[in-house]
Amino acid sequence: MEMFNNYSFIGCDADYEKSDIVIFGAPYDGTSSFRPGSRFAASRIRIDSYGLETYSPYLDRDLLIRHVHDAGDLDFVFGNRDLVLNNIREFATKLIEENKKPLMIGGEHLVTLPVVEALHEKFEDLVILHFDAHTDLREDYMGEKLSHATVIKRVWEILGDNRIYQFGIRSGLKEEFEWAESGHTTLNKFGYEMLDQVINIIKHKPVYVTIDLDILDPSIFPGTGTPEPGGISFTDMMTIIKKLSTLNIIGADVVELAPDYDSTGVSTAVASKIIREMLLIL
Repeated sequence: MEMFNNYSFIGCDADYEKSDIVIFGAPYDGTSSFRPGSRFAASRIRIDSYGLETYSPYLDRDLLIRHVHDAGDLDFVFGNRDLVLNNIREFATKLIEENKKPLMIGGEHLVTLPVVEALHEKFEDLVILHFDAHTDLREDYMGEKLSHATVIKRVWEILGDNRIYQFGIRSGLKEEFEWAESGHTTLNKFGYEMLDQVINIIKHKPVYVTIDLDILDPSIFPGTGTPEPGGISFTDMMTIIKKLSTLNIIGADVVELAPDYDSTGVSTAVASKIIREMLLIL
């Protein structure tokens, strides 16, 4: 599959064959319902990553002792959502079959769906940790079932009840909250107070982590398509990632940075640092 790459994420230039983690970009924002622009996230993040060190004092781990390959961005056909999703699924399947752990940079949140589909083929007991401001549990959005507003509902259709754990959620239809709270997902509104309990429940399961960056408060992360006041802090996010480091994480994504809505570049810097930490706990 054709890829595009001018830069690699800092510390992620190992040979593909030697790497057990592969980072790649999915520059798609075709169903964004408010402010598009997340298609530009991966390329900006790679450039900004050179403002970081490879060493994380939060985790006391260094990317230089890992084997991580940056495969670049998938090259998509404009305007064809179904082909885009199929391209992501094919690439993720290739990685999984070759025993690589994927870390995908979105793009909007719909890009999570084909990676989950690919992982579920190998890991039937897969569970999802979903960090987001929004429920993403609509049955459809304006009649469309494949949307960044419906992605977790589509994931539930694959996995079923008691397999999706949602944190930081503070926006959605009343019906979405009621549906989740009727036993379909475990939903922690506003924060992550339930995370320790959930980690204890899923500690022996294969875990996929999806982080929609709008979980962060827009006062520190304005560069996103649907900013939602009332979010967690960056320090909270680092605490969350450190807690996740005890789990069997078999893949992850970080989505919904739309860099052009933050002229300061701070949002891109925040996203880059979160990705570094996620790479270190895979």
